[in-house]
Amino acid sequence: MSVIDTSTSRDAVLQEAFGAEVDALYAQAARSEANTALQRALELRSFLAVAEEHLERVHNIAESDSQMGELPSDDLHRHDQWIEAAVANCDLYESALDELLLTMPPPSHPNVPRAGPRPQVTATAPPAAAGPRAGSVRARRR
Repeated sequence: MSVIDTSTSRDAVLQEAFGAEVDALYAQAARSEANTALQRALELRSFLAVAEEHLERVHNIAESDSQMGELPSDDLHRHDQWIEAAVANCDLYESALDELLLTMPPPSHPNVPRAGPRPQVTATAPPAAAGPRAGSVRARRR
């Protein structure tokens, strides 16, 4: 399954911040129309989607193992460590994404990088006119 099709706990916040559905934001990035903030947000969202999927699988495995009967304490401890690591991973990506969204300038801010290619400026200024004393050497005073 694609991370684009997987929902995450931060999709609503992303949609509000960037004003479009998640699949439209990924499409914008695929067309190279995404600014740096959107690119970073989508990258973090992709990692979060994988981490949340992993956490769900870990929970399901732990639940199915515990339904098979009593697990030895070593197995229970291993499951607890596995779940703690998966939760920490999700927390890391959620925090990073939240921090990025908090530090982004508002969309109406004049310094927000605009999406799309930037035009290249190729014109050069004409050379400045030489002054009346151009090329003359100034004598040193003593």
